[in-house]
Formats: sequence, C-alpha cells, structure tokens
Amino acid sequence: MSLHRGADQSAGRSLSVNPFYGDANPLGDMLDAPPAHRLPDGPLSPTAAYQLVHDELMLDGNARLNLATFVTTWMEPQAGVLMAECRDKNMIDKDEYPRTAELERRCVVMLADLWNAPDPGTAVGCSTTGSSEACMLAGMALKRRWALRNAARYPSPQARPNLVMGVNVQVCWEKFCTFWEVEARQVPMEGDRFHLDPAAAAALCDENTIGVVTVLGSTFDGSYEPVAEVCAALDELKERTGLDVPVHVDGASGAMVAPFLDPELVWDFRLPRVASINTSGHKYGLVYPGVGWALWRSPAELPEELVFRVNYLGGDMPTFALNFSRPGAQVVAQYYTFLRLGFSGFRAVQQSTRDVARGLAERIEALGDFRLLTRGDQLPVFAFTTADEVRAFDVFDVSRRLREGGWLVPAYTFPAHREDLAVLRVVCRNGFSADLAALFMADLERLLPELRQQDGPAVKDRAAATGFHH
Repeated sequence: MSLHRGADQSAGRSLSVNPFYGDANPLGDMLDAPPAHRLPDGPLSPTAAYQLVHDELMLDGNARLNLATFVTTWMEPQAGVLMAECRDKNMIDKDEYPRTAELERRCVVMLADLWNAPDPGTAVGCSTTGSSEACMLAGMALKRRWALRNAARYPSPQARPNLVMGVNVQVCWEKFCTFWEVEARQVPMEGDRFHLDPAAAAALCDENTIGVVTVLGSTFDGSYEPVAEVCAALDELKERTGLDVPVHVDGASGAMVAPFLDPELVWDFRLPRVASINTSGHKYGLVYPGVGWALWRSPAELPEELVFRVNYLGGDMPTFALNFSRPGAQVVAQYYTFLRLGFSGFRAVQQSTRDVARGLAERIEALGDFRLLTRGDQLPVFAFTTADEVRAFDVFDVSRRLREGGWLVPAYTFPAHREDLAVLRVVCRNGFSADLAALFMADLERLLPELRQQDGPAVKDRAAATGFHH
C-alpha cells in the first residue's frame, strides 16, 4: 500500500455538490459543501455521498486498458455476485465461517497438487492478501529454519543471515530483507541476461545464506528464471562444501501459467531443493485484487513455532499471517475460479492470453521501429525498446503518446549494470482480447508518423514520464 502525505496547500478545499444530488430537496445538499481533507461536520445523503465519490473516480484510468498491471481487471458477473455475498465475512474467523475456511483449505490442496507436492494432502499452505505477504511469510520460514540450524552461533555479529536473489526481484523481497534484518545479495544483470544466473547465485551463498529466491516470470520482461539450473548449481555446491541452501520460487505470475502451458518445465516441488512457492491469485490466478497463496512442500519446511494457535471466538485456529482480519471474498472467488475453469479451462484461458501476447509482439516487431527483448512466449508479457537506428523518439515518448488514447504502457530503465536499457512492457491478461490488441496496434500505428518527425526525444524527465513502479 502506498504511503500518503496530506496536501497542505489544498487543506481548505471543498467538494462541489450538484443540486440534483439532494434526495428530496434539490437545495438540501447545497447548504454545506463537504470539505475534502477533514471530516464533514454532518452527514450527507447516501445518494450525494455516492455521486461525489463516483464522479471523482471517473478521472482514474480505465483498468481494462492498463497494460502495466499484472493484476486481474475482469471477472465474470457470477464471481462478482459471490464476492458481494462474502464481503462481510472475516477470513480469520474460521469457527464462525467454517465453509469459507474449508474452501481455503481446498484451494491449498489444489495448488499443492498442481505444483507436484510429494503429498498434496500434507502440504502446508495458506491464503494471503497477495504475493507480497506470501513472500514475507516464505522468507520468515527460511530465516527461522536457518536460525534453528545455527542456534549455536546466532544471533552474533559473525552470523548475519543473507538471502540471494536476482536484481530483478519484485520490491517485496527488498522490503523483507529490510524489515527482517537480512542482507540482500543480488546478482546483477549482465548483457542480454536480465535475471538470475545459477553459477553467480551459488557463488554468493555461504554458511549464512537462508535461501535463494528464483522468479518464475520476471516483472521486467516476463521471462522465467532457470529454477532447475539454480537447484543443480546448489546441489553441486552442497557436494563441494556441505552447504545445503533451500530455494523459494516466487511464482507470483508464472506459477499459474507454467503448469498449464509448459508442463514439461520442471520448476516446482518436483525439485527436492524447492522448499516453498508463492503465487498471486489476483494475477494469473484470475481473481480480483486481494488474494495470494504461500505453500510449503511439507510441514518440515514451516517451523511450528511460527504458527500461532489463537483461541478466537471459541475456536482453536492455527494461523500464519502478517494480517489478522481480512475479507473472505477473494478466497471464495479463487475457489469459484478453480471450480469454474478446471485444468482444461485454465489452459485455454492462459493459452489465449499467450497467443494475444505473441501475436501483438510480432506485429510490433514488424513495424521496424522497435526491437523485442522478449516475445510473450513464457509469461504473456513482452518488453521492447526502440531499434538502434531510431533517433527521433524513445520509449518514454511512446508511453506518453499512448496515454493520450487511454493506454497505460510503462516505460522504464533496467537496474544496475543495464541502466542504459530503457524499454516498454506490455502485460496481456484475461480480458485483453485480440480485438483490444488490434485497437492498441491501430493507436500505436497512428502515432508513429508524428513521432518519426520529431527532432529527438521530447521527454526529458524520465521519472515523471513513466507510471511503472515495479
């Protein structure tokens, strides 16, 4: 969640009220326009309150045209009805809402089976508010297991835990390392390698390494990291040094794509070194924002001391979460989606999304103005930059001009060692159809002649030019 600060310069601002918002008396709600930055002195009618908020939100972007976000922006109306019916249920109160808790348990078992856990019935997992919380929980388990193995020397100045990852990880991993006092050891990008290198990851490991994070679908370009190769490098490290370093797979997006479209790819619990996996139910799990999942291959990977058993409203509930109260609607929606689509349905949806991504990438490449970094053949995501000979404009110009038509396409530079590379990234999701892709392509083709006539890139402030915040 973003951290907001008050806007002092507009502290005295009031909201303008249309006379017709009054339920019975058109002048009733005009007597006192409500302030924008403090509580009103009294109530408004529900009609007026609704319309004020509704009107201001009209200035938001159209979520369906947001090609920056991985988060689901469309679900079936029936899913929306179910979520509305469950929005008052507190997910933590499993004694009061036992069927909601049962649906959560079923989802965990389904995911354990999908990710090839040795025994799906004994795999441990939970729902979360999203992948960021799931990553935090997985990181906590890695650190605690390491601390238990090193109880004779931790805590001490000589035993500072570290976590190895690529520089392309989502920002939640940097947050984890900061919040839980873990050293982040990041493998930089190099040349045309934009994610984790197995040998480099193993080289950063030592006796204080709590684990290695691999990403099944980098947010920078949509490519899968080589999880099996990382595990093999760590196997060799163990044979050579005795260090036994577990792996966590951040499958925020790819864990709900690869099982259906890339079944031959070995990245999950089939690899003995993979201790835990997370995913975002609200990304390619096809659920509206607010649900993630964290799973461990067996109870041995989740230290029992991290699990709190709470006597809450007469029930004994084991919980492992950073949050306590949270809505059950998204968990219900996840179960609905699993039930609604089944394996073949998920495969069809994800294949359609990948087809749109690959087709759109090919059409953009055919324009001649751009060079593809990825082609949407792993995650349904692709990144591209301007061709070497293009001097009249850059990716920030393209992003700015597309925004004029309502399209939100992020332009951004890559991190350390590849700051020279600036790209555009397109995320294709369920709901971004071939028809919408054709409209996007038409808008891109329409603006290119004007961009080609520029004397040079027009956007000077790159930080202001992009809406991408990882």
